Amino acid sequence: MKKVIPVSNKKELAKFIDFPHELYKGDPNYVPELFIAQRDLLTTHPFHKHNSLQAFLAYDGDRIVGRIAAILNKAHNEFNKANDGFWGFFDCVNDQEVAQLLFDAAAVWLKDQGIADKFIGPVNFSTNEAAGLLIKGFDSPPMLMMTYNAPYYAELVEKAGFAKQIDLIAWHWEGESYDDRSVRLLDALQARLKRNNIVIRKVNLKNFKQEAAALREVYNSAWDHNTGFVPLTDEEFNYLAKDLKLILDTDFALVAEQNGKLVGFGLALPNYNEIFIKIKKGRLLPTGIFKLLANKSKIKSIRIYALGVVDGYRKMGIEAVMYGTIIKEYKRKGFTHAEAGWTLENNTLINEAIKAINGDPYKTYRIYEKTI
Repeated sequence: MKKVIPVSNKKELAKFIDFPHELYKGDPNYVPELFIAQRDLLTTHPFHKHNSLQAFLAYDGDRIVGRIAAILNKAHNEFNKANDGFWGFFDCVNDQEVAQLLFDAAAVWLKDQGIADKFIGPVNFSTNEAAGLLIKGFDSPPMLMMTYNAPYYAELVEKAGFAKQIDLIAWHWEGESYDDRSVRLLDALQARLKRNNIVIRKVNLKNFKQEAAALREVYNSAWDHNTGFVPLTDEEFNYLAKDLKLILDTDFALVAEQNGKLVGFGLALPNYNEIFIKIKKGRLLPTGIFKLLANKSKIKSIRIYALGVVDGYRKMGIEAVMYGTIIKEYKRKGFTHAEAGWTLENNTLINEAIKAINGDPYKTYRIYEKTI
C-alpha cells in the first residue's frame, strides 16, 4: 500500500535526506548533497525563523519511494504581494500515483496554512537557493549548487497538473571556446570606468563582515525585478556568505565600487561537485573530508554563480570587465570548462551578453506552477 507521512523526527529526516542516494544509485551524473549541509538547510537555516516547511516521505509498503517538502515562504508573499505556496526537495520513483500523493500532501499542508493562490516549484526554499527541474542537459553532472533529476520527472510534474512558469538557463564554455574580446579590451574598459571613479577589485576577506553587508544591499537591489525574487535578510545573507567564504577563490570574487560605494559584484566558484560526486552518501566523515582536501587542487571547472549591477550602473562596461577578469583568471589558472548559471530566460540583457562571448545554453531548468 502506498502512503505519505510527514517527517517528524531526526530518524525520518535522515531518511528524507538520504533517499536520493538510493534512487540514483549507478547514475554517473548524480552528485550527492553533503548530509550536514542538507540537515542544516532543513532545520537551522535562518529561513526557518520567519517561514515554515513540512517534509513528507512516500512509502510503498516498507520501502521509501519519494519525498517532497511543502514550503511557506512568507517573505516571498510579502515582497510580491501574493499568497503562494512552494514545493521543493522533490524526488520520486517513476510512478505517477506516488508523485500525485506527494503533491497532494504538500498542497493540503499549504492550504491549512492559508495558502490560496499558486503552488510553485521546485525551489529549495526560493530562487535564492537551488531551484528548477532539469529538462535539458542530462548528459553531464550538475555544477556546484545546481539541481539534478531524472528525465522522467517532467512528465510526473506535468501530469500532476503543473505548467511552466519560467525557464532558467545554464551556459557553458569548453576550453577556450569563449570570445575573449572582453579580455582584449580589459585595459580600455577599466580606464573608461576609472573616468567615472568606478574600480573593479577583489573581495577583501580581511574585512569580510563589512563587505558582506554591502554585498547584501547590492544583491537585493540588482535582482529585485527578477521573477520569483525574495530579498535576503541580514541573517540569511550572512549564512550564505559564511558558506561561500569557505570555498571562495578571491581571484574570482569581484566587486565594482564607485567612491567607496558598492554598485555591483561578480562571483565565480570552483566546482566542488567534482569532489562531492566521489563522496559516498554525502558523508564527510570518516573518509570524505580527506577526499575533499586531497582533490581541492584538482578542480578543473568553475561556475559563475552571480553577476549583478544595481540600476543606474548597467551598460557602463562593469559586466564586461567582470567577465573579462574572470575569463583571464580562468585561463591563467588552467581551468578546462566553465558554466554561467543560471539566468532567467527573459533576462535579455544578460543573456545577450553571454551569447556575445559564445556561451552555449547547454542546460535548461524549469519552474512550474498551478492553482492550488
